Amino acid sequence: MDFRLMGLDSPLLHTIHHMLDSDDSDSSKTVSGPTGNYVRDARAMASTPADVKEYPHSYVFVIDMPGLKSGDIKVQVEEDNVLNISGERKRLQEEEGTRYVRMERRVGKLMRKFVLPENANTDKISAVCQDGVLTVTVEKLPPPEPKKPKTIEVKIA
Repeated sequence: MDFRLMGLDSPLLHTIHHMLDSDDSDSSKTVSGPTGNYVRDARAMASTPADVKEYPHSYVFVIDMPGLKSGDIKVQVEEDNVLNISGERKRLQEEEGTRYVRMERRVGKLMRKFVLPENANTDKISAVCQDGVLTVTVEKLPPPEPKKPKTIEVKIA
């Protein structure tokens, strides 16, 4: 299926489409595409919806993390200004003699990365998970004080 016909012409979809259509039997040919981890992370970011709100004194990130407990979620700051939120929902162990008739709930990695603005205070970040919804609050730095003009005393010579 050609995703461009549906108006979905992004580099990520093109790469995934190319990887799915490539013949794995020709192992001598190297593909200069993204690694498996990159594709998995990109898929996790694309399937994790988030809302970002700006308030006068903070930024609030609201992310659906269904089925995850607080201990299963990581909130990290990378490279001083990238907020990385991740978690992984694992499949429950099947009971003996039980089989799935239909399996629609998503399992696997959930991840989002956000580049924080310059006025974000990365030392004041809080995260609360309630009913499968993670709310991360990043406080803003106070605005810089306007510089006062420096008065220089004029001496009489």
